[in-house]
Formats: sequence, C-alpha cells, structure tokens
Amino acid sequence: MGALHDGHAALIVRSRAENATTVVSIFVNPAQFNDPRDFEAYPRTLETDLRRLEDLGVDFVFLPDEPSLYRDGYRYRVTETDVSLGLCGAHRPGHFDGVLTAVLKLLNIFQPNAAYFGEKDYQQYRLVQGMAQALFLDVEIRPCPIVRESDGVALSSRNLRLSHAGRMRAAQFAHVLRTGPTAQAVHAALDAIDIEVEYVEAWEGRLLAAVIVDGVRLIDNVPIPR
Repeated sequence: MGALHDGHAALIVRSRAENATTVVSIFVNPAQFNDPRDFEAYPRTLETDLRRLEDLGVDFVFLPDEPSLYRDGYRYRVTETDVSLGLCGAHRPGHFDGVLTAVLKLLNIFQPNAAYFGEKDYQQYRLVQGMAQALFLDVEIRPCPIVRESDGVALSSRNLRLSHAGRMRAAQFAHVLRTGPTAQAVHAALDAIDIEVEYVEAWEGRLLAAVIVDGVRLIDNVPIPR
C-alpha cells in the first residue's frame, strides 16, 4: 500500500532474484479499513516510492484507483469464514474481506507465477496462501521473513505516524514480544508498562500480537522457541 520501506525492498530483491519480471502494485485499499480515519491517516508517499522502485529495478508498477479496481462497487468480495475471524480479524471487521478481494483481483490481472508476502502480516499471508489453494490459483505464495530495525521494531509504514516517544514504546513492544515465554506473560508485561493491548495469542507456532501506540495500531509476531 505504498510508503515503502526496507521490508518491501526485501520482497522486491527476492522477486528479482527468482523471476524474469517483477511487478509492484501500489494501492491504498479502502475496502480493508474498518475505520475511515485510519484510511485517511495512512501515509501516502507515491513520488518517493516510485523513485525507490526505479532504483530497485522493478519492471512495472501498477497504480490502480478505486473505480477501476472496484468496478462493481465492491458488491462481489472474498470472505473466509474461519482464520479471518480471529486475531486481527476479531478487531477489524471486514478487514480480511477487503484484503483477499483486492489480492485476488491483482492476481487475476497479472497471473504471476509467484507473489511475495512479508511474515509481519502473518495472518494475512496464511489467508492469501489458503485462498490461492482453495480457488485453484496458479500462483505460489512465497513468505519472506520480517525485516526489523536495529532496536527490533518490525518495519511498517505505520511507524511513520509515531512520535519520538511512541517510537520508543514500539521498541518496548518488540522487546517484550521477543523475550516473553508465553502469550500470557507477554500480555502481562505489556500491561505493566501501560501499552494498550488488543491481543497476544499463540498460533501456528508463533506469538502474534497487536497493540495501540500513539493511537497507531502495530502488529508483530515471533516464532515460539521450541
């Protein structure tokens, strides 16, 4: 959705290494925002993004607008009835309908052999992977590891909206998530430092969490040590 950072760049570098042609789409998708204020506040840095994509050697950039991508007015949509209802889905009604619908449209338009998704949005990656399998799409959904800053914060376009103090709180969140042995322990530690918690849950061998810092919703996840 734009506001590109090194996490996005890692997806592009891998795609270019594994494929003859790499296409990047930039579209701030209104269908996946359950809060209109969040949609309006989402960072938009198109000119900077395009320069970065050129430097990265991207072959094509696709910049659809809402009327062209949603010619039907979003009457037709993809709904998943299990995994999408928990974790982020429990706190953002309709979010994953919007994600899956937009991704399906993009995959149908370009018919790529591979599509790359960062593991920071782990639930999203698994839902897209499941959709591709369920709908017999001829594409491999390839996950890429989370890219973090030196203090452990997962790279996210939303980090641009944090104040200096909020950025420090985000580092605390990342540290607690990495070091907490269980979901309950992480939740308790975040409560103890007054970070607002939406959820901390174990799922598929990972600890996944969402918090609110500076009014900005941040998500992250780490593998559970075996």
